[in-house]
Amino acid sequence: MTPCTHPPSAERFGTTTHQVYWGDGLSTLRDSIDNESIDLIFVDPPYNIGKKFGANRESWPTEESYLSWCEEWIDECVNKLTPRGSMYVMCSTQSFAPIDIILRRRLSILSRIIWSYDSSGVQARSCFGSLWEPIFHCVKNVHDYTFNAEDILVEARTGAVRKLIDYRKAVPTPYSTKKVPGNVWNIPRVRYRMPEYEDHPSQKPESLMERIILASSNPGDVVLDPFAGTFTTAAVAQKNNRRSISIEREGEYVKVGLRRIGLQSDATLEWLA
Repeated sequence: MTPCTHPPSAERFGTTTHQVYWGDGLSTLRDSIDNESIDLIFVDPPYNIGKKFGANRESWPTEESYLSWCEEWIDECVNKLTPRGSMYVMCSTQSFAPIDIILRRRLSILSRIIWSYDSSGVQARSCFGSLWEPIFHCVKNVHDYTFNAEDILVEARTGAVRKLIDYRKAVPTPYSTKKVPGNVWNIPRVRYRMPEYEDHPSQKPESLMERIILASSNPGDVVLDPFAGTFTTAAVAQKNNRRSISIEREGEYVKVGLRRIGLQSDATLEWLA
C-alpha cells in the first residue's frame, strides 16, 4: 500500500454503527465528534519515542511541546465523554508521571494498569529493558460508571489452581475459582504471522482491547479511538455488539481498518489511493 497522509479536512466513511474518519486526531475530535456522546474512549497516542507510522515519524521538538499536545487531546476527549463515561489512556513509561498528573486534574483515575509482555528476543544490553506499558483507567464520575466485573473474570490461582480452603469462615469454604483481574495484565504482544497481525509498529492485541471494552461498556454503547492505528478497538467493538468511531491520519491504516470491520469498497480504496 502506498503511504498517504490525511486530507486537509477529515473524510468520513462507514455507517452510523461504525464510523471511520480519515484525518488528524485532535482536529477531528474538536470538529466532528459531539460533546458528551461517547461512552468509552481508548487512547493509544504516539509516544514521542521516534516510531514511524506510515509516511510520518512521530517527533516533537521538546518534551514540553509533546505534553502540551497531550493536554489538548485529553481535554477534547474529556469533553466527548458522557457523564458516566470511561477513558483508558496508554503512554510510554517515560511519560507516565506527567500524563498521570494531567489526567488526574481532569478525571478520577481508578487504576494504573501495567500491561506486561514478553521480550521481543532482542533486549537491551546496557540497562534493564522495558517489558511493560502503562494504561490509565479513568472515569468522569467515580460514583457512577460502567464496570462489568462478571464479563472479565479470570482464573484465580488460590481457588482454581491451588484449590485452597478459606478456614477463616464459620464453615470452611473453597476459595473462588474466578476473580476480577488485578492491575498487572500479562497479555502477549501481537507477533508477525499471528492471525490478527497487521504491519504497524505498535499494534495492540485483541485480548487486551476485549477486556477493556467488555469491562467498561455495554452492548450498543459507542466506543471511540482517536488514534486508531490498525483499528483493533473498532474490530473488537464490532465483535462485541458495540458501536465505534475511529480516527486515523494515515491512509494506509484507514485501509486496514475498513477491511477489518468489513467496510472496504472499491470507492474507498480509490479515494485513499
